Amino acid sequence: MTVDLLITGATGFIGGRVAAAARGRPGVRVRVLSRRTPTGRPDSGTVPGDLADPRTLRGGCAGVDVLVHCASQVGGAPESAAAVNDLGTKALVEEAVRGGVRRIVYVSTAAVHGRGPFRGVRPGEAPIAPVSATSRTRAAAERHVLDAGGLVLRPHLVHGAGDRWVIPGLVGLLRELSATVSGCGALQSMIDVDTLGRAVVAAALSPHHGPGAHYVAHPEPVPASELLAAVCERVERPGDGARVDMATARVRAAGSPRALHHLDMLAVDHWFADDGFWKDLDCSPGEGFARAFARSAPWYRSHMTTGR
Repeated sequence: MTVDLLITGATGFIGGRVAAAARGRPGVRVRVLSRRTPTGRPDSGTVPGDLADPRTLRGGCAGVDVLVHCASQVGGAPESAAAVNDLGTKALVEEAVRGGVRRIVYVSTAAVHGRGPFRGVRPGEAPIAPVSATSRTRAAAERHVLDAGGLVLRPHLVHGAGDRWVIPGLVGLLRELSATVSGCGALQSMIDVDTLGRAVVAAALSPHHGPGAHYVAHPEPVPASELLAAVCERVERPGDGARVDMATARVRAAGSPRALHHLDMLAVDHWFADDGFWKDLDCSPGEGFARAFARSAPWYRSHMTTGR
């Protein structure tokens, strides 16, 4: 039996890995929602539609068995985030229900819980308390999916080739400080993007994962000190190995909101525990941060060099 799977955000960092993983599964026929209409010969794998314009979504879920929603507006004007993440998701979910889609999966973010600290938090234990327009509108998107009986997946820090936020932000912080930071004891939930892509598809097709919300991360959280050490060893070591404490780092980074954000990431626990997600799932949580990061480090070095 063939499963028709529709993916939104398939050209993005996470959505692209989801699409690749789905195309590698036997018995799965993949379609992608795209704002760009293919030119020339009609493409049966592309469904035209724009989350910012709900009228374009009509009929887009016809014949679809599973919807995997990876698209989101990150940053930009709050009105744009609301249009895509909140209202766009609402219209998409309504269309999926109208079209008879039997399973809806939304790739969200643990940032819907706010700034923390979170240490070993399990599903249902932390309130929804977003602090940014992006996170607020993604929390609204979650509610639309959950109200329709869908599955919400919440990764925290996602790393790997194509990441332009987590590791590049840390490198930017260390450049701002001209040093690395000592005394960082926070624990972070992390997952490499290739494993995340496979996990999203496995959950979308799993008979064991019903409605609700799950955290998607490697079971072992990563200490901030290990994260910093890996960045310095494999990507870029600033200031010839100089070190500063957290208080000094805050003073030096005071003029850079992005640097301060990543400094807070090193200082505050964001560890979300959900072993139940991986149980009975046709997917492994991967080999852990150190080995996965070693594979993507050449991409990060190249990206950070060209990004200077």
